[in-house]
Amino acid sequence: MSTPTLDELAARARAAVLPLRLARGASKDAALSIAAELLRREADAILEANESDLAEAIRQGADETARDRLRLDAGRVTQMATGLEELARLPDPVGRVVAASRRPNGLRVERVRLPLGVIGVIYENRPNVTADAAGLCLKSGNVALLRGSSSAARSNAAIAACLRRAAGKAGLPEDSVLLVEEHSRETAARFVTLEGTIDCLIPRGGPGLVAMVREKATVPYVIDGAGNCHVYVHAGADEEMATRIVIDSKVSRPGVCNAAESLLVDEGIAPSFLPAVAAALAQAGVELVGNARARELWPAMGEATSDDFAREFLALKLAVAVVGGMDDAIAHIAAYSSGHSEAIVTNDLAASERFVAEVDAAAVLVNASTRFVDGGELGLGAEVGISTQKLHARGPMGLEELTSLRWVVHGEGQVRN
Repeated sequence: MSTPTLDELAARARAAVLPLRLARGASKDAALSIAAELLRREADAILEANESDLAEAIRQGADETARDRLRLDAGRVTQMATGLEELARLPDPVGRVVAASRRPNGLRVERVRLPLGVIGVIYENRPNVTADAAGLCLKSGNVALLRGSSSAARSNAAIAACLRRAAGKAGLPEDSVLLVEEHSRETAARFVTLEGTIDCLIPRGGPGLVAMVREKATVPYVIDGAGNCHVYVHAGADEEMATRIVIDSKVSRPGVCNAAESLLVDEGIAPSFLPAVAAALAQAGVELVGNARARELWPAMGEATSDDFAREFLALKLAVAVVGGMDDAIAHIAAYSSGHSEAIVTNDLAASERFVAEVDAAAVLVNASTRFVDGGELGLGAEVGISTQKLHARGPMGLEELTSLRWVVHGEGQVRN
């Protein structure tokens, strides 16, 4: 059977919009539960497809960060299935009345959630995005039009097939989930210009993909931005707690957007804390670069440049700065943050409240790892991306962020004049 063209997939996506918008919550939940069951049942086939993708990536010289994003194992397949089951248990946002009032003339005015329509997701590596995005779109009543990268083609196809079969078994259109199997750059460029088809575009990938979307997209988009995340260890921090948080934020999975890329240490705690945490980070294989004051306390680290403090390393590398207090820490974050996630470690309530009030980011954490900024960890079931924009969606994008609000007005024959 020939590969469907982008135009054919676009037409099929639009045809599926209305029946999916009208689908009952029970049908959508059934589709998610069946999809989870199919992912578990087809795990061996999915992993075999992923092994082929990974072998090809290795042949083409992909670095370890790219391989980690691409790699699936039994645990990650189980996580995808569990995420779909968690979505099925969440309330259906579609049709929810979020505000209602009665006007003096008797009109009843409501604001009601409804799906956006077709969500286009263009993404690199990460085959788990296929399951997460498709599941979120199904639950929120949106058609998922997915364009993954050639590096994960086999994995994405195996996962998308499970979602499509599940939709059909639950009485929903199989075309609730559509996967673009053409992987040329020309197809990617056309994908982001599908006016009349894509109602909201979400790119998941590196700076090159984001730059292409900014340059070429003619449909509304929400940028899943870079994660230049900071952990600020305040003078009032518990040092043992701070060490745990720093290590987890940097080491647990360095190739993801919610990993910490910079460590700021208050000068009031630096003499005791910085050598200890630097030793722990070095033991974990983290390369450290720092400003002059940090290097005085840990001479083994290299010199950090402004570019280092502005970079998303996505690797076992961390930029370190000793700062002169809260003012310096907030100024440093304002200068270098990508607006993703920023954390403070402190037992000083006033300091934490000031940090939350003054730091401008999609997520601000107090005494917790930046790695918690994730849809599943925050109770969203999953996420289709983490927005660093401020309009429509900010932070992890779950079910509500894939809906819009419209006005519904009920009258009894009222006229304006």
